[in-house]
Amino acid sequence: MRLLSNARLARIDGKSAHYAVSEPLSLVMRGDRIAWIGAADALPDDFAGAVPHDLGGRIVTPGLIDCHSHIVFGGDRAREFEMRLEGASYEEIARAGGGILSTVTHTREADEAGLLASALPRVDALLAEGVTTLEIKSGYGLDIETEIKMLRVARRIGQERRVTIRTTWLAAHALPPEYRDDRAGYLRDVVIAGMERAHAEGLIDAVDGFCEGIAFTRDEMAQVFDHAARLGLPVKLHAEQLSDLGGAAMAAKHGALSADHLEYLGADGIKAMAASGTVAVLLPGAFYTLRETQLPPVQALRDAGVPIALASDCNPGSSPLSSLLLVMNMAATLFRMTPSECLAGVTAHAAHALGLSDRGRVAVGSRADLAVWNITHPAELSYRIGFNPLHARIYGGEFA
Repeated sequence: MRLLSNARLARIDGKSAHYAVSEPLSLVMRGDRIAWIGAADALPDDFAGAVPHDLGGRIVTPGLIDCHSHIVFGGDRAREFEMRLEGASYEEIARAGGGILSTVTHTREADEAGLLASALPRVDALLAEGVTTLEIKSGYGLDIETEIKMLRVARRIGQERRVTIRTTWLAAHALPPEYRDDRAGYLRDVVIAGMERAHAEGLIDAVDGFCEGIAFTRDEMAQVFDHAARLGLPVKLHAEQLSDLGGAAMAAKHGALSADHLEYLGADGIKAMAASGTVAVLLPGAFYTLRETQLPPVQALRDAGVPIALASDCNPGSSPLSSLLLVMNMAATLFRMTPSECLAGVTAHAAHALGLSDRGRVAVGSRADLAVWNITHPAELSYRIGFNPLHARIYGGEFA
């Protein structure tokens, strides 16, 4: 057991996303759970033997949760970024070997050791900012063997580092060249057949897809989701990033954990998400990198009571970002979210987006994943740019 004393706890109201900061309190962690919270002079005798740690009045939040990432991939696309800034079109970049298929090629060529070695520095950057739970998607293999390879590497990250990893099957990310003229065959032979195999190997926690004009239709994704349901797997969806195809509403009708991106989300999608409890995951890193101008409908989501989460979307193309603190600042600055909404977005609502009810809050019975900060007010976490005030990361009741 460990006793944290002189801790100012940032408590988050999951419905309103408002937070309140307590006066200095004590908190007991027994195993990987929070066992008690209260005034120091009210410590029950049962916890008298807990190892003490005086936090000196520092603010404690839940450990941060990155609920949408593509952090395992081969190669990089820095030259593509440079070409875009030099005026090259998407078509010119694609002809030069860029775009998602560039990442697919490098990911297929890499072995598991290479993918792990390249991913760990990005993971470490997130952990250094207090992240304790991280979602990782496949989606850069577009064949069964590489998709499964990516998920095996994601599971390895959870063994190499003290972080909870949630894995997501994203074979329905793009159409590979070998299936250019056989969309139905790709869905059947790779997306669904691979889902069954990866599920049998215990590699999938959820199923995702990209519903967009350049990817897969709403009906195609509904077919994938129907199969996920038969396997008992929860679903989520990249939706309404570039246009409103009704993907979010379809996902909500399938009970999706989340719909992500959502810049072009309309009223029907918002209504469906509110009814199903589907979380809106906003990804300001992609909005920033792609220099988008269509803002996600934050106020309409607020008005409808849809929970709003935030995530890094860490990927080599549209969001080469591995800082949740920067995500919070971007959401506040670009999307006009409040600092309390931003903190809820990377804690309580991010946990909801992963279907995890045991974390994201500082409460008795919750998992003892915590972040201790050298700040005077939680708003600093969204306010500062390029500054990391983390004092300590606690994972499963232990200082990590």
